[in-house]
Amino acid sequence: MPEGFPSARVSLDRLFELAEVLGAMMQRGVAERGLTTARAGVLWALFHEGPMTQSALAGKLGVTPRNVTGLLDALQGDGLVARAAHPTDRRATLVSLTATGREVTAELRGGRDGLAALLFADMPPGQLDAFTTSLARIIERLKAVGPTGRE
Repeated sequence: MPEGFPSARVSLDRLFELAEVLGAMMQRGVAERGLTTARAGVLWALFHEGPMTQSALAGKLGVTPRNVTGLLDALQGDGLVARAAHPTDRRATLVSLTATGREVTAELRGGRDGLAALLFADMPPGQLDAFTTSLARIIERLKAVGPTGRE
């Protein structure tokens, strides 16, 4: 066993625990607004990136175009997104948030901001910066190892 491995194991256990807690909180938060996590992901992408084609949205979310069509059908039915012809590409459909969609995503953002304030309000800025840097490094390593957990 490499030196420091038990500490690394404990840290990974904490990350799994964190993922479980945050995942459950996120599911409750979106469910309170009548959403699934997949539908919230669509709203979040449009909130951050602005209007985009259905194809670009599917790519951004890492889902098939068929899957994104089903998500958009439900969100459009709820009045949260609108689809319109693309202004320069007649083959494409442009997706954007409606006023109601912007309101729902602003509520989601407000909930996240409130949680951030609660969690990090008393953490010294240098410690928060180091934590954020460490998390970024861990996320990049996780992306590099892929779904099997091995390089």
